[in-house]
Order: sequence, then structure tokens, then C-alpha cells
Amino acid sequence: MSKITIEHNPSEERLKELGVSGWEIWEKEISKFPIDFDETECAYVLDGEILVTPAGGEPVRILPGDLVSFHAGLDSQWEVVKPLRKHYSYDYPNGI
Repeated sequence: MSKITIEHNPSEERLKELGVSGWEIWEKEISKFPIDFDETECAYVLDGEILVTPAGGEPVRILPGDLVSFHAGLDSQWEVVKPLRKHYSYDYPNGI
């Protein structure tokens, strides 16, 4: 399984089913930094653009409307290309 899974433009019903509107919000300015995931994070991107490069892998572009799972064990380098605003949750250990 890939360490990053993306569902592009999920339906409103899907977002409601997951309770995304109740998840915390995280914002980050344009920057570059490493993130290593000890647990699976699910995120729904509201604004911005990020390039996430898994250790030893190819960059993955993540855009508004993407529902993403960053799976436990992922070591990555993040580049916030446009200021980021996303919902996030750690309530889905197997991803979504």
C-alpha cells in the first residue's frame, strides 16, 4: 500500500459521513520541512497547495478538494507551495 492515498473531490455526502467539518483545522505558510508520521493522519485540503515527497519516492501534489491519508510510517518532506489550510483527524488508523 502506498503511504499516501488521495481521494480527489469527494462528495458532500462522503465528507458528512466522515464528519470532516468537525475536524481540527491546521494552517501553514509557504515553507519546507520534514514530517514523519507515527500515526495515520487523514486530511481534507481547503486552501493551498503542497508537494509531499516520501523518503525515496516521487513528489505528490495535493490540492484543495483532496481527501488524503498520510499513513503511519510515512517519512516525508513537505513543501507548502501556496499557504495551506486543511482539516485533519487521527481517528482513522487505517486511513479513509
